Amino acid sequence: MTAPEDWVSARRGVHAAGWRAQLAPVTVPLAEADGLTLATALAPRSDLPAFPTSSVDGWALRGRGPWRITGRVLAGNVPEPLSGDGVAVEIATGAMVPQGTEAILRVEHSTRSGDLVDGTPKTEREWRMPGEEARAGEPLLPAGTPVTPAVIGLAASCGHDMLPVRPAPRAAMLVFGDELLTSGPPADGRIRDALGPAVPAYLRRLGVACEPAAAPIKDTLDAHVEALRAALESGVDLVCTTGGTMHGPVDHLHPALAELGASYVVNTVAVRPGFPMLIAAVPHGGRTRFVAGLPGNPQSAVVALVSLVVPLLAGLAGRPEPALPQVTLGEPVPGRGDYTHLALVRIDPVDGLARPVSHVGSAMLRGLAGAQGFAVIPPGATGRAGDTVELVEVP
Repeated sequence: MTAPEDWVSARRGVHAAGWRAQLAPVTVPLAEADGLTLATALAPRSDLPAFPTSSVDGWALRGRGPWRITGRVLAGNVPEPLSGDGVAVEIATGAMVPQGTEAILRVEHSTRSGDLVDGTPKTEREWRMPGEEARAGEPLLPAGTPVTPAVIGLAASCGHDMLPVRPAPRAAMLVFGDELLTSGPPADGRIRDALGPAVPAYLRRLGVACEPAAAPIKDTLDAHVEALRAALESGVDLVCTTGGTMHGPVDHLHPALAELGASYVVNTVAVRPGFPMLIAAVPHGGRTRFVAGLPGNPQSAVVALVSLVVPLLAGLAGRPEPALPQVTLGEPVPGRGDYTHLALVRIDPVDGLARPVSHVGSAMLRGLAGAQGFAVIPPGATGRAGDTVELVEVP
């Protein structure tokens, strides 16, 4: 056993390891980019707007009024220049403003009589100038930005059909434990596996491609090595395992990692619950892949997931280390001595305060199912009602 690493430094370390091993960029159509990560800065291919466009429906004017109507310009057309004084063309919102336009009169401020229009235009300009939003080549979003529908829309407006992105990491799920059942209720000394179905679902919410876990791996060293090797050879970037992170008589994860030539990024973290967790780096197929050893106790496994796997995935995707939001405690939360305490809390929808939930033992999931996340109580501290603390959200 090694001395447990501080929770904050452990998160920083696994993010850095993921960053060094981040996935090679790929170029995908806009429709396939949602949820991925920009691999390069997003910049427009032309000025935005690319040409002067009307902000309103109305009349493009030249000279003094009343103005003689000489035509119409709609969005998508290139208008003829306005020539001569005292002329107007009807113009639609978003249409290209004719060369020679001196003002635009809003339709609701105008009166029309036959082929004449009159009214008083506003003194401020009623059209958008080229480059008003951005200039061609100007960086708008940096590499590492998560691609959202808004980013996709911006990229389209910038003239892009494809985006260079970091692809979604791929993961495999291995469950260790002869005592686990995969169907039906617990009985005869065997318990139901809760993590095999839950962890892949968490990973998918984090943007990771992960298939459901297969049957639990037998509690032998050979079976552990064979399962880990097969998962790595399938081409995944991350293998998540549950159980076996300690050094008991049937805990084979550590010796299995040694057989595979793995090195620890983090091995045990000073956090409660969730203490026996690890991230290991495994050289395989010409690059570094990772094994996340999650404890067998369900709540502890989720603590390990949000503590270590989330920042590791951010690094692999080329994203910054995740920033933690803050909440205000509505009730006291005890500390855990020299360990960081991740305390399950529910955010009250009325007053917005974070309050501890019940049924939060390491082996329990009842409290987790009704919580929004974990309040972070640093080592040597306690949480008092009214304190502002960081929150680790549950995916």
